[in-house]
Amino acid sequence: MKANKRTVWFLTLLSLVAVISIYYVKKEAPMPFDGIAIFTKETKDATNLLEKEGKSEEVKPVFAESYIFQDMRMEVRNERSETVQQLTEKMTSSDFTAEEKNEIFNEIAELRKVSSTEALMEMQIAALGYPEVFVRGEGDRVNVTVLSNESHSPKMADEITQYVMSSWDGAQTVKVDFAETKE
Repeated sequence: MKANKRTVWFLTLLSLVAVISIYYVKKEAPMPFDGIAIFTKETKDATNLLEKEGKSEEVKPVFAESYIFQDMRMEVRNERSETVQQLTEKMTSSDFTAEEKNEIFNEIAELRKVSSTEALMEMQIAALGYPEVFVRGEGDRVNVTVLSNESHSPKMADEITQYVMSSWDGAQTVKVDFAETKE
């Protein structure tokens, strides 16, 4: 009797494997990637044509100022990750009550919310035409530092201020600083 159950079990698994393998064999690949196609003569000629016709846009990279913003972002990220780590250690400790742990959890959630809001605000302000933006929120204050190619005006600062005030919940004070690129 046991041999009969094993046989049925084996045949069931075998048929399942057969059905799945047939499914994957019959399934059409959406579009296979052909890495060799990148290096064909046609693609090389197309890039050369763009360079000869002068259609390649002149790109002026922004290096030093962008690195400063990246350093500032890393500092803020490191500070917040240390804070989150300390709060997580407190939360896992048995020395705190459930209410205190709940407050700690809410504080961690607020830190993450501020970080994501800052990143979103940086992308949205950059979409307005500024090459590099750094946003830092501290409580009800928001500091925005903008790297600008052109001369800045109070109108530009007002535009950014209004945008931040309308998009950021709880922003009471917005400070906008401009840093000009060195060309």
